[in-house]
Amino acid sequence: MSRALQDLLGIDEPIVLGPFGGLSSVTLTVGVSRLGGLGSYGLYGYTPERIHETVAQLRAATDRPFAVNLWLPTGDEVTPSAVELGPALAAAAPLFEAAGVEAPRPPAAFLPPIGDQLQAVLDAAPAVLSVVFGVPEPWLVEAARARGIRLVGTATSVAEARELDEAGVDAIVATGAEAAGHRVSFLRRAEDSLVGTFALVPQVVDAVGVPVIAAGGIADRRGVAAAFALGAAGVQVGTAFLRTRESAATDAHRAAIGSSTDTETVLTRAMSGRLARGIPNTAMRTIETSGVIAPFPAQNWLTGVFRAAAAAKGDGELLSLWAGQAAGLATRDTAAEVFAELRAGVPG
Repeated sequence: MSRALQDLLGIDEPIVLGPFGGLSSVTLTVGVSRLGGLGSYGLYGYTPERIHETVAQLRAATDRPFAVNLWLPTGDEVTPSAVELGPALAAAAPLFEAAGVEAPRPPAAFLPPIGDQLQAVLDAAPAVLSVVFGVPEPWLVEAARARGIRLVGTATSVAEARELDEAGVDAIVATGAEAAGHRVSFLRRAEDSLVGTFALVPQVVDAVGVPVIAAGGIADRRGVAAAFALGAAGVQVGTAFLRTRESAATDAHRAAIGSSTDTETVLTRAMSGRLARGIPNTAMRTIETSGVIAPFPAQNWLTGVFRAAAAAKGDGELLSLWAGQAAGLATRDTAAEVFAELRAGVPG
C-alpha cells in the first residue's frame, strides 16, 4: 500500500476526520489525531480571534498534526442589506415560537470576511488547511506552502478535482453524494453534481496527480477497503465519528443517527440555503412546506437562532440533523472504537 497520504500529512494512518461546521469539538479532533489519523475542526463562521483561540487549544492538547477547515466564497452569498428577510422569518415563526426565542434582527454581517479568516489560519499555521466550495487562489497556495501548511481541496466531480489539482493543492477529498452535510459543489449546481462515491473516486484518481481521499458512505472496515480498492490514498469519515460521545452533537442528534436507515436521509436547502444531507424533522418539514427559503448565508443565520436554543434544550426536532446514507453503520460510541474499526480495513 502506498503511504503517500501518511508521508504528506505526517500521520500514521490514512484516516481523516470529517470537519463538522458547528459540530466540531477539540476533544474529537485531538482524539483522532492522537490515534494516528488526521483530526479536523470546522471553522465555519469563526472570527479571526476565535480561530486563533481554537488552534491554540488544539495545539495545547496534542503535538500531532491536525487540520482546520474553511468555506471559500462562491460569489452568490448575500449580505444583510441585500436580502429581504421578512418572508423567511415569517415562514420560520412557528419554529422560533417552539424554541422559545423571538425572531432575530438582521446582524451587521452574516459571516466574517474570508480574507480575515484565511489570514488567521495562516498566522496560526496548523499542519493542514482544508477548504470546501471552491479553488484556493494562487496567493493562498503560495502562502500556505511558505508556512509549511498542507492544503487540501474538496471535489464533488472530476472537473472540480482537475481544477483543484491545477491550482496546486496537496491532496483532494473526493466526496460522494452519500456524504452527510453540505454538498460542496462549486462548478455546477449541487443538484447537478450528485455523483456517488463508488463512481467518483476512481475517476478522480485517474484525473489528478495528488493523493485522493475518499469520502461519503464510509463508516466501517468494508468501506475503507472499498475506497482503497478504488485507488484512494485515504478515507475521510464523518457520520460515524459524529455519532460518538466526543463530538459536539447533541444527544438527540446522536439518537437520530443511531436510528437512521439507508433511506431516511434527504437533501434539502431548508436549513442553510445550500443543499445538504440530513435526517428530516419538524424544522426541515416546516420550512420546506412553506416554500420560502432565504439564500445562503441568510437562511443559515436565521435557522441558527432557533437551532441554538433547541440544542440547549436537547430538542432534536429543531436542529440540523446532518447524517449520511451510511448512518445505519454508525453504531460505535467512542472515537477509539470507530478508529479501530476503520483501521481494520486499511490494506497492508
